[in-house]
Amino acid sequence: MSCPSSGQQGFYPQIPQPPAGTVWPGQPGQPCWPCQPSQPSWPVNPPSASIPTTWPVQPTQPGWPNPATIQPNPPIQPAWPNPPTVQPAQPNPTIQPVQPNPPIQPAQPNPPIQPNPPVQPNPPVQPTWPAQVVPFNMNFPRGIYDKLMLTIRGQIKPDAKMFTINFLRGNDIALHINPRFNEGGKAVLVRNHKLGERWGKEERELLGPFPFMQGHHFEMKILCTFTEFKVVVNNTPVFEFKHRIREVNQIDRINILHDVTLTSVNVDTLP
Repeated sequence: MSCPSSGQQGFYPQIPQPPAGTVWPGQPGQPCWPCQPSQPSWPVNPPSASIPTTWPVQPTQPGWPNPATIQPNPPIQPAWPNPPTVQPAQPNPTIQPVQPNPPIQPAQPNPPIQPNPPVQPNPPVQPTWPAQVVPFNMNFPRGIYDKLMLTIRGQIKPDAKMFTINFLRGNDIALHINPRFNEGGKAVLVRNHKLGERWGKEERELLGPFPFMQGHHFEMKILCTFTEFKVVVNNTPVFEFKHRIREVNQIDRINILHDVTLTSVNVDTLP
């Protein structure tokens, strides 16, 4: 039997048939159509144009697919799971060392409760004039009277020559107090009165030494009675002056002059 080759004319050489049971290896890469059993060979001369060429009949197999139209299914790739989203690693927070608890201080005992001191009654409020530079003036609306106490506190200037305290009735001076630090080389304390333009007789004698010093503080108390003025300086009696103007209720003003600075002036009434 001979097998035609597509696209070539002539006869292939006769291939001996293998004995029964012998299997020949197929020709690699050359397709071979099955031979027609009814035709022992292909004609030598090509057939004429009027005679159709008979190609080997494909065996009819039920349900064969058309190889030209059916494409092989592509291999199914296994589905890979989506990789998990990787979150960036957060840095570990710095671990603070644990502070040791401070030692417990022993509780201090509560101090004993002190009893409140007894409440002292407030002393009666007396009129006070603040410190100021002289001249200083103060009025007595009802005049002076028996048991009136006038307290004057102040400081003598370091270069003082004198200072003056006057109790006045209008233009008259009921009592003129005039310490002088250098009169003829010594300190004197002159007292007097004046009616109109006439001065009376001076008084200079003292019950003790001259009480004032330049640049030093002092406290002078002047007590008015029905008959006289009594004067104490730094708790030492200095002099007494009999009233020359007897209508004491008409003495309604004092003034303080010259080389002194006042700290306070108080008016009291003795019991």
